[in-house]
Amino acid sequence: MKWKEQLLNLTPYQPGKSIDQVKKEFGLDKIVKLASNENPFGCSEKVLFTVNQSPSFFALYPDGYATELRSVLANHLSVEEEQIIFGNGSDEIIQMISRALLGPDTNTIMAAPTFPQYKHNAVIEGAEIREIPLVNGEHDLDAMLAAIDENTAVVWVCSPNNPTGNYVNESSLLSFLKEVPEDILVVLDEAYYEYVVADDYYKALDLISQFENLIVLRTFSKIYGLASLRVGYGIANAETIRALEPVREPFNVNKFAQAAAAAAIGDQQFIESCRQKNREGLEQFYAFCKKHGLQYFPSQGNFILINFNADSNEVFQFLLEKGYIVRSGKALGFPCFVRVTIGSREQNEGVLEAMEQYLVKQTAAL
Repeated sequence: MKWKEQLLNLTPYQPGKSIDQVKKEFGLDKIVKLASNENPFGCSEKVLFTVNQSPSFFALYPDGYATELRSVLANHLSVEEEQIIFGNGSDEIIQMISRALLGPDTNTIMAAPTFPQYKHNAVIEGAEIREIPLVNGEHDLDAMLAAIDENTAVVWVCSPNNPTGNYVNESSLLSFLKEVPEDILVVLDEAYYEYVVADDYYKALDLISQFENLIVLRTFSKIYGLASLRVGYGIANAETIRALEPVREPFNVNKFAQAAAAAAIGDQQFIESCRQKNREGLEQFYAFCKKHGLQYFPSQGNFILINFNADSNEVFQFLLEKGYIVRSGKALGFPCFVRVTIGSREQNEGVLEAMEQYLVKQTAAL
């Protein structure tokens, strides 16, 4: 087979163990998954009506233009319908952008560590990857600008950044965008946008009209609680969206996803409630870290990255055996850290108790 050479050493996505697997392996009755930044409070009750459908619903292809969802979302965001593109999760839009703009004669710039799908798709397309190390968990925008040259095609900015939870403030982003050449696409990934409470966070949609080379990515997988349905979207000027559309698969967002997302938009009270509960949950983790002198990154997302000063796989395994699935930082570029999704108050208390048990064990071993 004449596989692309760059695929031969590329590792596919490694899913974690399922809840049922962990239950069986460790003989546990209850498992709490806090590894994938899903919404512990589920989704709006307004979504539930989409489950009951007639038989013909399943037999027909979805609306390739996502007409109803497009109309509802455009109205919610106060943008034109032609400024939106939908994907099977925002991951697919990252794939579209990479396929449309990246190739062996181009380079792409991103922070490191950041969301791994930027690099993954760039490798597949054979582009040169320029990774700029984070500084205290934040994007080094000056260094990213310095890395740009005539072959740069895409610059990725993840704000809040996954896995650190840090964000780019308004003044820094504005200064950055003014310096990026107009023929380079800036992708502003805001998967955790709805969780942000920082006063100096920018208004990305206001920037789209000012910078024609900007596209903003968002998702229904996080605070909207629709991760299993896979629906994300991008917002940009209409010309950018028209250029991307030929790359999009014709029926890439299924009918359930379209109907559920449209319904979810209509319950912003649920979104506000989840945002508030998330901030309260983060405060639980902040207090725990301060009590035990653990380094952490203040987060604007629904997760927190904590430094246990130990092998993160060891911490992960200890918590797993206690019934809590978190994310080891080893694969995220933080080998002594663990990333934990913010759960309900009860879930947070449980995992924090298990973490305390780990710290006691760690101290006893010294």
